[in-house]
Amino acid sequence: MSIRKDFALLEEKINYSFKNKSLLQTALTHSSYYNENRKAPDSTPSYERLEFLGDSILQIIISEYIFLEFPDKDEGELTKMRQNLVCESALARVAKKIKLGDYLFLGKGDDSAEGRARDSVISDAFEALLAAIYLDNDKNKLSAVKAVIFDLMKEQLLHCCPDDDYKTRLQQLVQQDGIESLYYEVLSESGPAHNRKFTVAAMLNSNVIGKGSGHSKREAEQRAAREALLLFGIKDDRK
Repeated sequence: MSIRKDFALLEEKINYSFKNKSLLQTALTHSSYYNENRKAPDSTPSYERLEFLGDSILQIIISEYIFLEFPDKDEGELTKMRQNLVCESALARVAKKIKLGDYLFLGKGDDSAEGRARDSVISDAFEALLAAIYLDNDKNKLSAVKAVIFDLMKEQLLHCCPDDDYKTRLQQLVQQDGIESLYYEVLSESGPAHNRKFTVAAMLNSNVIGKGSGHSKREAEQRAAREALLLFGIKDDRK
């Protein structure tokens, strides 16, 4: 079984170049293909063992991320957030973004457009790919995998916080870009004490990036943060 010439395109998409190309080849080999070609002298194992390792690596990286990013969340909330990030459908969306199915070695019975887009197949292959990156590095193994995960799953990570917490999502985005001067400024207050209205601006380096109004400062800040996220091209898909 020969190395595919288009592996370089996949490496470009994930922004990682393998030193050991056989690891990448194994990560892309489905069991159906292996079973059909196992007697070949250059036969490559299926990705099942790599998938096992990749699942564990993904779990620890995502667990650490949400643990540090959401210090006020309890165990149950963190567990739910992690599950939403590492479930089959979530990983399949990431795999489809890089067209991972196009690079898979599949057996004749599975080699079809439907087979290459099947969530169960491409999500497993994505986990195997992460394990291959981990094993491809002698040092800084987790750092190499983190870089790929944080790049490919950036939008999912921004959406993993509670539904109405636009401020947290905006803070995450700003931190990823290495800018720390995000703050909120009250522009005006009006109305009687029992029905106050606040207008707040989200500020980044003294620049207004969003405005919002509400009957509390928190509500106004959330709406300002939502407007800022839209400015940065982060879609609000919960409507």
